[in-house]
Amino acid sequence: MLQQSLVERRKRGEIEDQLLLLEHPPVYTLGRGASLENLRDQTVQPVRTGRGGEITYHGPGQLVAYPILLLLDGERDLHRYLRDLEQVVIDLCQDYGLKAGREAGKTGVWLDGKKLASIGVRASSWVTSHGVAINYGRDLSGFDAIVPCGLQGVEMISLSHVCGDVARDDLEDRFCRHFSRIFEREIL
Repeated sequence: MLQQSLVERRKRGEIEDQLLLLEHPPVYTLGRGASLENLRDQTVQPVRTGRGGEITYHGPGQLVAYPILLLLDGERDLHRYLRDLEQVVIDLCQDYGLKAGREAGKTGVWLDGKKLASIGVRASSWVTSHGVAINYGRDLSGFDAIVPCGLQGVEMISLSHVCGDVARDDLEDRFCRHFSRIFEREIL
C-alpha cells in the first residue's frame, strides 16, 4: 500500500512530510476497534484498516486527505492533531460561507447537526497516516449501508447540498492552503 510505504520512508527520514489527496472507489473501511454491528447491509464487505474510529464509507464525491507527517516534539498530542484536522475543514467551510463546527464528544466536522467530515487517524513513531474525508458530492447513498462512524441517528451532509456544486480542484486548493497554515508546513 502506497500510504504505508510512505509512512515507513518518512520514519527513516528518506522523504519529507506528504499530503495525499484522493477520491476512493466505493469502499467501506473499519477502524481498529470497529464493530460489524454497524453494518446495516450484511452484503457489504468492509476492509479492516489500522486507523482509529468505526466504520465509514469512502467513494466518489468525497475528498480524502491522508497526511503523512512527522509530528515534532511540540506537536506530539493526538487529540490536538485531531482538533487541528477538524480546524482545517472548519476554516475551509468558512471559505464557502458555511459555519461548520465540532460536536461535543464526537470527532469530525458538523454542519447544522449533520456530519460533513469524518476523521480516523493513526500514528506510528509519531508519523501520521489515514486522515480526514470531506463529503462534497451530492450522492451520499453509500452511507445508507452502515451506521456512519458507529453513531446511531447521524445524518451525513455534503458541501454541495448546502452551497451548490463544489469543484474538487477548488476544494483541494482550499484544503492545502488551510492545512499548510494550521500545520505550519508548506505542502506542494
